[in-house]
Amino acid sequence: MPILDLSIFLVYMLAIVGFGVSFSFRKRSASDFTTGGGRLPSWAIGMSIFATFVSSISFLALPGNAYGGNWNGFVFSLSIPLAAWIAVKFFVPLYRRLQSESAYFYLEQRFGAWARIYASLCYLLTQLARMGAIMYLLALPMNALLGWSIPMIIVITGISVVVYSMFGGIEAVVWTDAVQGIILIGGALACLGVIFLNIPGGPSELIRIAQESDKFSLGSFNLDFTTSTFWMILVYGLFINLQNFGIDQSYVQRYLTARTEQEAKKSTWLGSLLYLPVSFVFFFIGTALFAFYQAQPDLLPEGIAPDKVFPHFIVHQLPVGVTGLLIASIFAAGMSTVSTSINSSATVILSDHFKKYIHPNPSEKLSLRVLRLTSLGMGLASILVGLAFNGVTSALDAWWALSSIFSGGILGLFLLGLLSKAQKPQAVLGVILGVLVIAWMSLSSILVKNGMDASLANPLHTNMTIVIGTAVVFLVGFGLGSLVKGK
Repeated sequence: MPILDLSIFLVYMLAIVGFGVSFSFRKRSASDFTTGGGRLPSWAIGMSIFATFVSSISFLALPGNAYGGNWNGFVFSLSIPLAAWIAVKFFVPLYRRLQSESAYFYLEQRFGAWARIYASLCYLLTQLARMGAIMYLLALPMNALLGWSIPMIIVITGISVVVYSMFGGIEAVVWTDAVQGIILIGGALACLGVIFLNIPGGPSELIRIAQESDKFSLGSFNLDFTTSTFWMILVYGLFINLQNFGIDQSYVQRYLTARTEQEAKKSTWLGSLLYLPVSFVFFFIGTALFAFYQAQPDLLPEGIAPDKVFPHFIVHQLPVGVTGLLIASIFAAGMSTVSTSINSSATVILSDHFKKYIHPNPSEKLSLRVLRLTSLGMGLASILVGLAFNGVTSALDAWWALSSIFSGGILGLFLLGLLSKAQKPQAVLGVILGVLVIAWMSLSSILVKNGMDASLANPLHTNMTIVIGTAVVFLVGFGLGSLVKGK
């Protein structure tokens, strides 16, 4: 790598860690660490929500999807406005009214302590799997770009994020996310500009090649949920985004950092709607790369996988300096998501477990110590999970399976609490049946390979797991609650 590119990347890493750590020099309380004292500006919170949404997986996978296929994956983004509207209408006022830093405090009020414990533990397991998968998937292209070993990249990324998350708290996370979100957008636009300038025939030729190859298709409009159709992706996206904006501690915590409920709503709209044009850019980059290499096939090695085309372009086609910016952008996408998970996980451990069962009234000093130690612990654990992913056949498939099992039932439980009069027994049974269905849908393909009757396998697309699991939890709890009420 040219010295200039490496210098840009290293300066970025040092600057972002130093900027994050600088927030530790202020007089701090536990509230500052978890909610920023409720005084952060809505634009910064919105940028942080956006940066959390866009991980390094999105930065590299979306162009790869568009290059190898079409814009079917963009339908996921089209579900965001509806999910954001529901969050702004119902979830943001709920969490602001409860005035608890934990998203799962509501479940204890509604169904008892078991629901809070279940949801918070599932969240922590999901975040460990998420952080490990992101760091590993980030290490793959960085290994190709920098030549560093995958374990070394995972360790460097993890330690860098842990340092400023551990000392700076939510303020460091939000402000570094805001900076990283801007860098991410700038890097993506710079890349698209380079393609426009260097493709023979210009943008018009790009559009012509893409249209001839049906690259802008959003997928089949058949009502088929066994394959990746428009409607399947739209329904899946709605449920995933409802889970993100409605019950994910990473997002809920940001609602509490705003000065007022109105500013919390503004930040939610900004963070969610900003993802639409940015994901559009990512998909367009993939389509543009397809046209770019169709026009100049000699520039691309034969048989290269779609997910590796964008990293190849970054290394071999971008001008010196811009390559460093793009590498910084990829790291920014990964670091912003991991830092959010570390801070929100520490908050859950303090609020849902330490204060609840170990020390009900800890001092500010003890609370801060717990937050910092648990931030360190979750960060180090996520590094180990990332290292464990090394060698897995498909880390992304493994992450999807784990996240479905760990988090699939929580959205159904929240909806059951909000939309029904079901009580603890009905909720418990609903969750048990929902988790069993999710486990079957997630693991049936593996079981078939190990001798299970193929007729018993999940007939639906894998992405429908969270949809069916959520529906089972809600419908079982709602139905049993109605029967009990009828008697």
